[in-house]
Amino acid sequence: MDNLLLALDVGNTNTVVGLFDGDWLRTHWRLTTHAERTADEVGMWLLQLLRWENVDPADLVAVAISSVVPPIDPRLDEGVKRYLKREPFFVVPGIRTGMPLLVDAPHELGADRLCDAVAAYAEHGGPCLVLDFGTAVTWEVVSANGEYLGGAIAPGPGVTADALSSKTAKLPRVAMAPPDRVIGKGTVDSIQSGLFYGYLGLIEGVTRRILDELGEATVIATGGLAGAFAAHTELIHHVEPDLTLHGLRMLWQLNSGEMG
Repeated sequence: MDNLLLALDVGNTNTVVGLFDGDWLRTHWRLTTHAERTADEVGMWLLQLLRWENVDPADLVAVAISSVVPPIDPRLDEGVKRYLKREPFFVVPGIRTGMPLLVDAPHELGADRLCDAVAAYAEHGGPCLVLDFGTAVTWEVVSANGEYLGGAIAPGPGVTADALSSKTAKLPRVAMAPPDRVIGKGTVDSIQSGLFYGYLGLIEGVTRRILDELGEATVIATGGLAGAFAAHTELIHHVEPDLTLHGLRMLWQLNSGEMG
């Protein structure tokens, strides 16, 4: 087992940890992100996951990290070094991407957005468009020539649901799911209808406007709610829940010389 890569996609709400054996995603875990974790907690947490898979840290060829939560990065770095005995690879400005970044401030591009774009182009070619359903909903646009052209960002469904519940005295927090009918008969299904179909309208509206500018393109969805929304629109061609992890693997391979 000399080709095992541990990949961490650290988001504002969840952290997805994947274990790759070469290009194959052997397993993955979705965990809650806690920005206040100490380096010791990070290290013990990762050790427990590896032990669950009967993997010794010495078997890891590397640890790759995509993070959009800067406060936890130093502790991730220290925890990986101390407990896994590896120098972690972070997706940061200045690394090799294999993709021209045709945006005003490339250093501001989120690591997860770059991972999504790289993986989508590698797997589907271009032009392509990625919708990532996370704490924020993001759109990543890649040209036919593999250039990152930019995108769009909107608050995610969970953020809106939390805001609606916290700012209103009588409206409960509800699960983001499509109700049986658009016209709700009670408070819960009325909120679900407004949230789900409202976001569906947002997703379709922004996607169509991007496609009006870009032209015909392959549309890929990833993230926790990708499947739920893809089932209600014809604009999404593929659902790939592990797209970000695969992009992280590709960026590590590119920068470690594994891809030439």
